[in-house]
Amino acid sequence: METARPAAVAGMFYPGDPVELRAAVINMLRSARRAADFTADKAIIAPHAGYVYSGPVAATAYARLGQRRSTAPVIERVVLLGPAHRVGFGGLATSSFDAFETPLGRVPLDRAAIAELERLPFVYAFDRAHAREHSLEVHLPFLQVILGEFLLVPIVVGDAQPADIARALELAWGGPETLIVISSDLTHYLDYSTARRIDAATSRAIESLRGADIRHQDACGRLPILGLLEQARRRGLRGETVDLRNSGDTAGPRDRVVGYGSYVFQEARRARG
Repeated sequence: METARPAAVAGMFYPGDPVELRAAVINMLRSARRAADFTADKAIIAPHAGYVYSGPVAATAYARLGQRRSTAPVIERVVLLGPAHRVGFGGLATSSFDAFETPLGRVPLDRAAIAELERLPFVYAFDRAHAREHSLEVHLPFLQVILGEFLLVPIVVGDAQPADIARALELAWGGPETLIVISSDLTHYLDYSTARRIDAATSRAIESLRGADIRHQDACGRLPILGLLEQARRRGLRGETVDLRNSGDTAGPRDRVVGYGSYVFQEARRARG
């Protein structure tokens, strides 16, 4: 019998009604800034707050998936990594479930890929890390609307070494059928101008693949970002900032804001120049 992790933050971080949710995602995607000269993205970094705050920024990255040329390979699998907010643990947490649910339906897990990852000593099934975690869940409706059917490899990142995260990404990297998604917000609860300055510096570090320049307080998903940047350097990927705003730009006051950025990474053979 198939088991599924139920949606934990539907109705809080995003609409719980499936019709309202689909309409909200479609509207954000339609409003997102489009790429003038698009080539297929291998990996993205996008934020994970409530949709009213970070949804438009995440949509800028996800809208690019909808711009993929008809001749581009179909994305069949998404490897999704995000930070732990609810439970403290070491290593990388996979899930024992067969699927993850949202109001838009079930997303099946790639059990074969997860089994391969769990051969690494720091990767193991730990459902408690996923039970109330929002950093992965809020991305799923975007992926469901854009991709339709796909397999999911969900990983909550605990206290882990960036080199170990890079090893896990290496194992799950695949080819053009696999998309890597890193979930992360940027600075938290600074004033508007300070947040803009620090988030801009973090964006430059991400574009330049300089993980050493990103401090713990600069991004809540710093560890999975560092793992991706290590793989990006090894593989010659090019990073690009496609959106950079904060809650003061979207739906909140400007005295204490949370920063949100969307970034895309293209494999060298697909990048311009």
